[in-house]
Amino acid sequence: MDPEFLQDPYPTFSKLRDEDPIHRSDLGFWVATRYDDCRSVLIDKSFGQGDFVRNIQLFYDDSFDVLAQPAYAWLSRVFVMQDPPQHTRVRDLVASALTHRRVKEMAPRIRQLAARQLQQVAKLEDVNFITDFAYLFPTLVMCDMLGMEEGEFSWELLAELNQAVADTFPVFETRALEPQELALANQQMDFLTEFFDDLFQRRKKTPRDDLTTAMVYAGDGEDALTQEELSTSVIGLFGAGFETTAHMIGNGIFCLGANPEQRVKLQNNIELADAAVEEILRFESSLQATYRTALEPKEVAGQKIGVGERVLTIVAAANRDERHFDNPELFDISPREQKPLTFGGGIHYCVGAALARLEGKIFLEELFTAYPNFLVDIESARLRGAFLFRGYEDLRVTLRA
Repeated sequence: MDPEFLQDPYPTFSKLRDEDPIHRSDLGFWVATRYDDCRSVLIDKSFGQGDFVRNIQLFYDDSFDVLAQPAYAWLSRVFVMQDPPQHTRVRDLVASALTHRRVKEMAPRIRQLAARQLQQVAKLEDVNFITDFAYLFPTLVMCDMLGMEEGEFSWELLAELNQAVADTFPVFETRALEPQELALANQQMDFLTEFFDDLFQRRKKTPRDDLTTAMVYAGDGEDALTQEELSTSVIGLFGAGFETTAHMIGNGIFCLGANPEQRVKLQNNIELADAAVEEILRFESSLQATYRTALEPKEVAGQKIGVGERVLTIVAAANRDERHFDNPELFDISPREQKPLTFGGGIHYCVGAALARLEGKIFLEELFTAYPNFLVDIESARLRGAFLFRGYEDLRVTLRA
């Protein structure tokens, strides 16, 4: 993909919204860029995930054996890639374990983890904020929620888990993977599955008051999550924290560094932390786009979508639609009435959205409380070379009290 586009896709998104808001791509799928069109597709139950194998073969060819690849086989089982009734069953069971109450009760512990990791970063001289904080913080939170004690993991293991997720999640990308990429994704998926299978087996033998145990005992009898569903779901939750929450944090501190007047506003009004998180999610969405498949004939903005045809909803474009947001090209942490589409919509709305928002809010509060004079090196910042998940791979930050 064009490096210049990846660096700044927003002028292209603006042009598409104005001139060709929903169109058929040369790659064989539809592309939607306006807020109302994207939202209508995301919340409409007539759009779902459809035939997983066929959807992936669009990027390869009809002879590609999708489910023979462990990484794609895992992706096919993730509930966000499924349609009812299987989607409903698994999502409800996961949601029954990851309740708003459990997330709310985690707030003090999340604050401790944020403060402790910021203290560790402050001691370092040469800090890549992405690897030294943004990746580690949500990983530590998820490990804590899963009830993983220090005897069950080490910093080296956390690094291995993070790397495994990074190597595996390209299967979400809207492209064919290079042979070496796919081989590595398959290898790392085997590692993740083995690790989390072992964790669930330990909790079955010795239950605790943690998310792992809650997932093991979610549902009754035949309705309970299977071993395969347990590992699939927890890898998804673990990876979502890595890919979306981590980049929300990285994108957020970059935006604050690039917009000093908004940084001062937040420093003087820390109660705007919630609104700041929403603006970060809107202005630099860590998830740029998501697919839906027409399960029946539909019409969107005058375009007829046939059964089985795919629609790529570019939520990052929708989040800057001037038809829906005031001054959408400006980063402004003042509360907005309109909400971004970053977490999707309808039955596929992100099950971990409340946790991600809480982590973002606590991070900002701890950052501005302990290190209000932090410095962000905007000029040297380097974005990842990927479209679907937008974020930085190198972002130099100095924490100063």
